[in-house]
Amino acid sequence: MITVVAKLKAKSGAEAKIEEAFREVLPKAREEEGTLLYNLHRAQNDPATFMVLEKYRDMDAFMHHCATPYLKDLFDVIIPLLDGDMSVDMYDEIA
Repeated sequence: MITVVAKLKAKSGAEAKIEEAFREVLPKAREEEGTLLYNLHRAQNDPATFMVLEKYRDMDAFMHHCATPYLKDLFDVIIPLLDGDMSVDMYDEIA
């Protein structure tokens, strides 16, 4: 199982647009075969900071997710709204 943690910070005033863009993608990503979890979170101490927690059955499921047209569309919307780069960390579940 693969866990992905993506963190991003919205430019001032862009928080609602980023949240809306993710809300459009969430149901589609959750329906993908091999996607076990796909949730959007907002930091309690900074409402401009978001975290996406994702779990996939395996690398093939993750690569399928990365190739979807709606993920490309999501990035087209959110990248210009980010304050800095998005970080993406991948983990293997061990216990």
